[in-house]
Amino acid sequence: MYISRIYYENILLGVPRVRQLKVRNNTCMVYSSFRSLMSECYGKYTSENEDLADFGIKSGTEWKYSTPSTNSPWHWGFVGVYQNGGYIFTLSKSKSETKNKFVDLRLNSWITRGTRVIFIDFSLYNANVNLFCIIRLVAEFPATGGVLTSWQFYSLKLLRYVSYSDYFIASCEIIFCIFLVVFTTQEFKKVKESKFAYFTSIWNWLELLLLLLCFVTVFFYAYCNLQNFLLLGQLLKSTEKYSDFYFLASWHIYYNNIVAITIFFAWIKIFKFISFNKTMSQLSSTLSRCIKDIVGFAIMFFIIFFAYAQLGFLVFGSQVDDFSTFQNAIFAQFRIVLGDFNFAGIQQASWILGPIYFITFIFFVFFVLLNMFLAIINDTYSEVKADYAIGKRPDFELGKMIQMTYHNALEKLKLKKTQKEDKKISKGNGHLVEQTRREGFDENEIRRPEQRKKSREKLEEKCYSSDIQNDDQPVTQQEFRELFLYAVELEKELQCISLKLNRVMGKFSALQY
Repeated sequence: MYISRIYYENILLGVPRVRQLKVRNNTCMVYSSFRSLMSECYGKYTSENEDLADFGIKSGTEWKYSTPSTNSPWHWGFVGVYQNGGYIFTLSKSKSETKNKFVDLRLNSWITRGTRVIFIDFSLYNANVNLFCIIRLVAEFPATGGVLTSWQFYSLKLLRYVSYSDYFIASCEIIFCIFLVVFTTQEFKKVKESKFAYFTSIWNWLELLLLLLCFVTVFFYAYCNLQNFLLLGQLLKSTEKYSDFYFLASWHIYYNNIVAITIFFAWIKIFKFISFNKTMSQLSSTLSRCIKDIVGFAIMFFIIFFAYAQLGFLVFGSQVDDFSTFQNAIFAQFRIVLGDFNFAGIQQASWILGPIYFITFIFFVFFVLLNMFLAIINDTYSEVKADYAIGKRPDFELGKMIQMTYHNALEKLKLKKTQKEDKKISKGNGHLVEQTRREGFDENEIRRPEQRKKSREKLEEKCYSSDIQNDDQPVTQQEFRELFLYAVELEKELQCISLKLNRVMGKFSALQY
């Protein structure tokens, strides 16, 4: 009953295809002492070692080499990378004919010592969920002997716009393209206004990277839909032939991968907008400030890490599957750091070197290096907290952006004076200065408030401006000295104002008596 439901729910598109790739004889060298015992030698699969000659009974496509006829990508297997083409035949939809075909191939030795991989490809369609399933069953025959089996199942929505929800998604895609054009225009204006200063901010580089990824995503999307439009109809018509959907499946996989990368960096961009929160801004400042120390630490860490990986591969590689290759040894050591390890297998492979390797790796990597990494983060976090305590602010604040947007809206609605009107007011202040001179005030008394105002604005701009001072840099000794002198000047000014206020209050009291 279950098999029948699978048959009725999923439609077989075309017929299945079986494909074999072989290598030639004498693609490896036999040692002279064994040449009397072994006259044939078949090496591992490469494009140079591939056998292109006809074999067997030499009648039919399964016995004659077929050149690649599609643009499908090469297949990455366990022990090799396999190209298209090979010895190919298709199966019938009749069960008896397919069975007789396999019997005939077995009797005539279709699989030989030179066989390195066999592919079985077919495609299904389920109308209930509007999904195509492209299936590939793989059997690899390594040069060492044996069989390694694997499979690939790609579920794709090649018919994208069928239901109302699909049309809603289409409208969202159109809106995305509009926003992409708008944001690209804005970034070009920023580059034109700021010129080289634009490239000094890491957030601007992230903006450019996101725009580039978005354009690549749109290109992949357009190309996939164009290929669907050109090839899907032809593939669905050939019901008695093999329908190669693997090319469409591979491009849709590329499209999904680029979308995943784009969304990842879009999430990273959120760090730019959470600096209004003190904790989040401290986190981002800590990570950006300690990046140089982390790079230096990473070099030292991976020197020791790779040294242990090479040791594990050479000592345990022939007996422990986790260390069978250098790459597997690296991943096995990351698993040891996370607490997932097979100590019994290591100890069984080498009773002496196994425990020594394990104990020293845990000590140097886990207890020493990882704690050094935490010390770097902790020390940098302490510096960031100290900077925030004396008033340093992050490069970007969401509150400032909202406030700027609010003021611009008020200016456009004519509910607030514009910058031109403010300049007129400043000119009016100049007339007030002239008036105070005519009243007989001393020139020093007139200039002192203006000088203090300019000095205060200059110091605040130097300390708090995101264009001049980067939040990731520590407070220098000169900046601290200027802040201290500024505080002393404010204290003197406060004392002077207090004395003047006491005099005024004294005169006011005398007038009352």
